[in-house]
Amino acid sequence: MALTRERKRGSENSSSDVPHKVLSHCNDRRCRRTWGRRERRFAEDRSILKAFVFCSHAMPLLEAALRTVWGALCPARYTTLAALGECQAGGPLLLQSLSTDIYQNLALEDWLHEYVQTWGGQALLLWRNGPAVVIGRHQNPWRECNLKLMRERGVQLSRRRSGGGTVYHDLGNINLTFFTSRQGYDRRGNLELLISALKGIRPHLDVMATDRHDLLLNRAFKISGTASKIGRTSAYHHCTLLCNSDRSTLSSVLQSPHQGLKTNATPSTPARVKNLCEEDPTLTCDVLMEAIAAEYAKRHGLRGQIMLIDPRDDLLLPGIGKFTQELKSWEWTYGRTPKFSISHLFSLHHDVNEEEVKLNMSINHGRIESCSIEVFSEWLPSTMCDQLASDLIGNRFCPTETMVLASAHLRICSVDNELHNRWNALCEQVMAIM
Repeated sequence: MALTRERKRGSENSSSDVPHKVLSHCNDRRCRRTWGRRERRFAEDRSILKAFVFCSHAMPLLEAALRTVWGALCPARYTTLAALGECQAGGPLLLQSLSTDIYQNLALEDWLHEYVQTWGGQALLLWRNGPAVVIGRHQNPWRECNLKLMRERGVQLSRRRSGGGTVYHDLGNINLTFFTSRQGYDRRGNLELLISALKGIRPHLDVMATDRHDLLLNRAFKISGTASKIGRTSAYHHCTLLCNSDRSTLSSVLQSPHQGLKTNATPSTPARVKNLCEEDPTLTCDVLMEAIAAEYAKRHGLRGQIMLIDPRDDLLLPGIGKFTQELKSWEWTYGRTPKFSISHLFSLHHDVNEEEVKLNMSINHGRIESCSIEVFSEWLPSTMCDQLASDLIGNRFCPTETMVLASAHLRICSVDNELHNRWNALCEQVMAIM
């Protein structure tokens, strides 16, 4: 009976091959464990081999299926990757950013500029931003805009890598960037493309390009400003197009409160502006972007499809996050400001009298190099003013760091309420000019 049962077990395990025969006659536990591990490894190897054989036959079908699913779930990434792959053959690109963040979109410009250098092609990027003031590479933000008002209204400040003057962006403004090789750089041709696009949908519009490469409406109102960056092998030309921008905010934030500021930084040239929707209410941003894209596609033999691109996607655009962080940094936005000096005379009210205070500062790379604060009476102790001026040297010309210093000085005179109030009024005036 025992022999019969053993034979049955053997017949059941006949497919297990040699290891089972050895184990059935082995009484050593270690030997059993060793052969068991080997058996499991043999089974795993057979499974891996079967999977490999299956994948070698099924991979083309699997890849096609994944592409279909990926394209449906992530159309922006899928179409952009396909476009970037095709553009290496020299074909032009027609792109639109999915972001409305000024830093991300300027970073996208930088990334595409670097990418263009590798394949020598050309592209048009359409993008819009939330409220932001964008200064030129060699400009002074304290001279170009009202930083205090911008902070209060939540308007961003950014310094771009191209030259030119200061502009205001919001969702009612369209930005266009033309990427080409250095040899293919043509500002006038790009502006003619915009004029053709506008006249193609609204023939009655009176739009012309100036010698400064701006666009004027009715020969009087500026609707587009322009700037560029020319690299070793590639270049880009970008410009704005006012569609339905907030002109009230535009005029207020682009008005600097500083009168006694001296600098050699590039100044902006003021101009009267007008929105295209004020001339024709049917001209929305979507209508204008579609017309511009169609004109670009017609001139470059494209089918007119706009490729969506997300500048937040570091997997799609390797290294773009580094560009974004640099553009956000204080060192780039303020620290790149050319050296300047500021002389400010202001009045502080005390009872029925007004006390005059004179502030002189020299700022280099955004940091205070020299400072003097003069009070023309005994209203505040001169030693306290001298100490504050001395402590400001070496610090950033910004209200945040000045507030920290002011708070430290306020603690010194916390016992004397009158002195505390006077000192607080002075510090608020100093911070207000930053």
